[in-house]
Amino acid sequence: MAADKEEAHVLLVVALQAHMNPMLKFARCLASKGVFITLAITETARDTLLNFNTFTTQNPKINLEFFSDGLTAEFNREKGGEALTTLQISGSKNLSNLIKNLTFVKKLTISCIIFNPFVPWVADVAAELGIPCALLWNQSCATFSILYRYSKKINPFDPSFEMNPSEISGCPGIPNLEVKDLPSTILPSTPFHFKKLISDSVQSSEKASWVLGNSFYELEKDIIDSMDSLIPIRPIGPLVSSFILGKAEEDDNNTLHIDMWEAEESCIEWLNKQPISSVIYASFGRVTVLSQIQIDNIAMALKTSKRPFLWVLKAPTEGSKMKLGELPSGFLEETRDRGMVVNWCSQEKVLMHKAVACFMTHGGWSSTLETVASGVPVVVYPEWTDQPTNAKLLADVFRVGVRIRVGEDGIAGSEEMGRCIEEVVDGPRAKEMKKRALELKEAAKKAVEDGGSSDLNINQFIREISGKSC
Repeated sequence: MAADKEEAHVLLVVALQAHMNPMLKFARCLASKGVFITLAITETARDTLLNFNTFTTQNPKINLEFFSDGLTAEFNREKGGEALTTLQISGSKNLSNLIKNLTFVKKLTISCIIFNPFVPWVADVAAELGIPCALLWNQSCATFSILYRYSKKINPFDPSFEMNPSEISGCPGIPNLEVKDLPSTILPSTPFHFKKLISDSVQSSEKASWVLGNSFYELEKDIIDSMDSLIPIRPIGPLVSSFILGKAEEDDNNTLHIDMWEAEESCIEWLNKQPISSVIYASFGRVTVLSQIQIDNIAMALKTSKRPFLWVLKAPTEGSKMKLGELPSGFLEETRDRGMVVNWCSQEKVLMHKAVACFMTHGGWSSTLETVASGVPVVVYPEWTDQPTNAKLLADVFRVGVRIRVGEDGIAGSEEMGRCIEEVVDGPRAKEMKKRALELKEAAKKAVEDGGSSDLNINQFIREISGKSC
């Protein structure tokens, strides 16, 4: 398949769904603007995709290529350190060979290689081949700012932070930042391979010609502005499904989205029967596995709320050492008239449903963007990685929800959860939070419209890579 010089791209994605979908959505966005896309996906990801019917593309602008990550099919890729090391050593060689095949055999001219922060070594592959590269940062711009400043020992993360992480003086664009709001990956208890990944990711951002953020300017204005003097980040999001942003429904034959777990379509049918703005939607992401006490407390909070609820309770992935707890005895029977518990659902469709009143979430960035773009207030129960920072943003910067308070053991009681649900749905600030959520929903739509802030950044990026084809 041939392409003009200004149309050739390689997008590297990884097997984790949370990292893959933003890349796929950006690929579709670029293709819609006339850019030719080559998606470079690991063979393991390919095998996963083939097991599901939710990934298709018949877009003539998008081509799929595959390379080995160097790990066996049986290897548990949740073993972060070993998996990342092998991927860097073997995956980089295999990716390099793939790109050489594309350029020398298939005669494709690659304008830019786009990668995410979990594969920072792609910047070195690009440099060796003389191809410009861009980092697509798939967390918040706030998290990028914090991790960059931490890695560079820039205010507020001077060398004394490692000795006394309990003291922090705030961060530009994020008022009253406390240690509990920081990404868990920079705390002293974090395993070495995570800290190395942060360091490598920051270094890769400096090697890249562009740092693109899955956010939009109006959402993180002060944070984005604060980075201009350090390393500019251009927001090009939110990278969510087009129907959330008020665009035409995506053609089933031209979909670039994967769901690695089968959604239970009965969720929408159930929601159709519920009153407007009545349902508590609770879901804690693809990775988090709830403990027994967490399940007990969430169940009690939902039960005592006396409100309809849809609870996604996902079992651990195959090979995980984590074990999912059990629902309290009698819970399903006692709540069957107003509750539904499922293994997985189509979250974007659920959030867009008029019956949903609030979203009880772990605060992952993909979920954060989806709820912002849907205009749904949140109750945030963060646990690790960037979730505490996102919770800070949602509650104090975006002002669209509340953060659940936890005890010294990191667990929140059912009464605290219930208090937060009531505050968001029917408390004194509920109308204010809903109004703010709808304002951000409208801002998200405008950002991606023709002439919007993200649309302009994408167009500028395309113009710049068109002049740098190699």
